[in-house]
Amino acid sequence: MTKETITTGFASLGLNEKLLNVLTALGYEEPTPVQSAAIPPLLEKRDVLAQAATGTGKTAAFALPIIHRIALLPAGRTSPAALILVPTRELAMQVADATHRYGKELGIRVLPVYGGASMDTQLRALKRGVDVVVATPGRALDHINRKTLKLEDILTVVLDEADEMLDMGFAEDLEAILRDAPAGRQTALFSATLPPRISKIAASHLKNPVPVSIAREGASAGSMPKIRQTAFVVPRAHKLPALSRILDMEAPTAALVFCRTRNEVDELTETLNGRGHRAEAIHGGMSQEQRDRVMKKFRAGTAELLIATDVAARGLDIKHLSHVFNYDVPSSPEVYVHRIGRTGRAGREGIAITLAEPREHWQLKNIEKLTKQKISTATVPTVADLKARRLDITRASLREALIEGGLEHFRVVVDSLAEEFDPMEIAAAAVKLLHAESGGAASEEKDIPTIRIAPPAPFRAMGQIPSNRPRPFNPSGPPTRERERPTGPPPPRDGNVVRIFVGAGRDGNVRPGDLVGAITNEAGIDPRLIGAIQIADRFSLVELPDGIADRVVKALRGATIRGNKVLVRRDRDA
Repeated sequence: MTKETITTGFASLGLNEKLLNVLTALGYEEPTPVQSAAIPPLLEKRDVLAQAATGTGKTAAFALPIIHRIALLPAGRTSPAALILVPTRELAMQVADATHRYGKELGIRVLPVYGGASMDTQLRALKRGVDVVVATPGRALDHINRKTLKLEDILTVVLDEADEMLDMGFAEDLEAILRDAPAGRQTALFSATLPPRISKIAASHLKNPVPVSIAREGASAGSMPKIRQTAFVVPRAHKLPALSRILDMEAPTAALVFCRTRNEVDELTETLNGRGHRAEAIHGGMSQEQRDRVMKKFRAGTAELLIATDVAARGLDIKHLSHVFNYDVPSSPEVYVHRIGRTGRAGREGIAITLAEPREHWQLKNIEKLTKQKISTATVPTVADLKARRLDITRASLREALIEGGLEHFRVVVDSLAEEFDPMEIAAAAVKLLHAESGGAASEEKDIPTIRIAPPAPFRAMGQIPSNRPRPFNPSGPPTRERERPTGPPPPRDGNVVRIFVGAGRDGNVRPGDLVGAITNEAGIDPRLIGAIQIADRFSLVELPDGIADRVVKALRGATIRGNKVLVRRDRDA
């Protein structure tokens, strides 16, 4: 493609010549669909509501119009002209770096602002003056309250990965920031999904927005990437050995394993390394230096597994993944789609594997409805399956050695043994030693129980509490007396399921057992009525039959969870 052709592609969008030269130097050819759709209205100072996932080129879609507009402003300004809000510090650094590269030749000053970084450094940079601030909502609001981030000259506000910011509990922070920004600003909202709560923000803060909807990377219109999707229904107590066995069978070259909590990430990483896998952890409790070191190992191939939380994985630039594993069923179908979309890119076939507890099986059906694709259910490989797989690996290693040649030096050993033993026996002994050396002869645990899933009734699969449900307790006082475990058939339930919102989550060390204990003890209901529990950083969602939801909300409003009184209400987006 000639330089003239390259320039013409982006020039047709209305970008200025200096920006076009930068894009040519960076090797950009034709604009992506989201860039073609979003850049023209943003240059016209229109608001934009865009549904576009990671990998579609959306950063350039909002960064280029921002740079174009700032380049026309008079020099000598100190207050920022654009504010880009993102969910995580990884994404803040990634977006800031991209914006800096696009605007460097035009003198655009870009500052990433996020928690965990030096506040003094950020204060000094803001005082000197910047053009674009790329920030996480919490740290942005902190600076706004300190009067160190002034919004009076803001021309454009961008909400990037808006659905993720809401999932992380930043709704109130976003509302406060948008209320503080100038009324006449331009607003662009980019989100991988557009649930009702996103539409609500758009209706409140966007003015007659131009709608943009772009298919995910690697998928033609109306289709998803080539991904083999499989689920293993496994009791909680057997999930870790099941994952280890599946990893042995799949032998991924580069895989991302998603967990719900930091503790789960650390525990899983330690255990998998103890079982011979090369795993590295990454989560929000790690320093940036630690994260960089982990990513360097993973990209270099010295680690084959990256164990991560959703939040930590946000913004990670990982080019090629052979597998994505969900150690738990994701909190929503949209999160599932976003996770597995990291594999199966650029026309390659990807593999997505999910471990589901029996009570989570119904959630797989919801995912199938959203994706319009079948998730096949498989049984965990048996000990015999694993032994056969390891023998296959040993056979393949021997075959490679035979093809490679260079065996003359070892023939003297075979010749000397052949005087005493049959050559076939000698070969079998060599295979045995190689097999043992590679771990194939290691002792195995017993086979993992196979779970039979009955056809779901309207509410049946909504999460009956299994026998290993954590014991209810009240951590703020003496242990509560455990309720007698219900016996007999489950109580009757209506078919309508709702969620209640509890204003406490991982940041407050809330666990599922805390919520189950509070609900059963305070509301006096059968624990088998409690459905799926989702715990985010700052809040939790609990599924209940509609008929008892108000009763539970009323009971919990006077109770404490982890020693604190919390906001409890019906979830508005249920």
